[in-house]
Amino acid sequence: MHKRKVGPFEVSAIGLGCMNMSMGYGPANDTESGRLLRAALDAGYTFFDTAAMYGGGHNEELIGRNLSDRRNDFVLASKCGISKDVNGKTQMDGRPQTLKHECEMSLKRLRTDAIDLYYLHRVDPNVPVEESVAALSDLVAQGKTRAIGISEVSTATLRRAHAVHPITALQSEYSPWSRTPERQILTACQELNIAFVPFSPLGRAFFTGKAQDVSGLSDKDIRATIARPRFEPDNFAANVKLLEPYAAIAAEQGCTMAQLALAWSLAKGEQAYVPIPGTKHIEYMKENAGAGDIHLDAGVVDALDRLINEKTVAGARYTAALMASADSEKD
Repeated sequence: MHKRKVGPFEVSAIGLGCMNMSMGYGPANDTESGRLLRAALDAGYTFFDTAAMYGGGHNEELIGRNLSDRRNDFVLASKCGISKDVNGKTQMDGRPQTLKHECEMSLKRLRTDAIDLYYLHRVDPNVPVEESVAALSDLVAQGKTRAIGISEVSTATLRRAHAVHPITALQSEYSPWSRTPERQILTACQELNIAFVPFSPLGRAFFTGKAQDVSGLSDKDIRATIARPRFEPDNFAANVKLLEPYAAIAAEQGCTMAQLALAWSLAKGEQAYVPIPGTKHIEYMKENAGAGDIHLDAGVVDALDRLINEKTVAGARYTAALMASADSEKD
């Protein structure tokens, strides 16, 4: 894979989202996940993304257990500020003392002295973002982290955060069917020289052609819960019709459907876009890596934009309650 810049870091053009190995899409096998993590390094991945909340720390432990002996071979990103309570309900806590404590716990689980890129996973509506970012800035000054990121925020919030400490990367959902960042935030990232890291670049497996409608998913799968609208039977039936012409474009480009979605993300930003697809399967990890050197010309990107966008897709990306509370939806 070719390399791209995320602030001071040079990373593989495709990063590895590690959440799937601990939560979100049903059970995973730790032994297989360990093999996948090490195989990803061998396949050229040098950007690994995790978070404290993924499996309640399990994901960070998995990375620490399997990759600590190769820590100098990759850029490590993790996140703080969001967790699950005893009842499994998501809660945000952006208080400085909480974020600093979370960092200490993450360092232990990851078996490292410093986290390269440390994100505020979500903004706590009860804590000014300036206070949360100031705490992360302290961690940089202490050498416990090297750079600050922020996830799923509006343009106004991003600017407020960046005024306290330079933000290296913004992470947000972005794919052919999730275009919220195109409203304002991508322009702001370009203006402020902030790298953009798209998560769920494969549309929660929709663009692989292997996704199921919600009727076949377990209650442990986020496509049956928070991301349910687009996978509702009626909406999914409408959306899946888009995949036939989409697959035809992939065939014309000589790539798989998954690779086409990733190449689309790469084509949107020359150096600052680094998508982080997640998977539990070594073969899919290797397939995704193959997108790292696919070039789509402007005509192909335009054809994809016209075929699949938020106007041609049925259903919102999240449930109504979550959409209403999302800071990123304020643009």
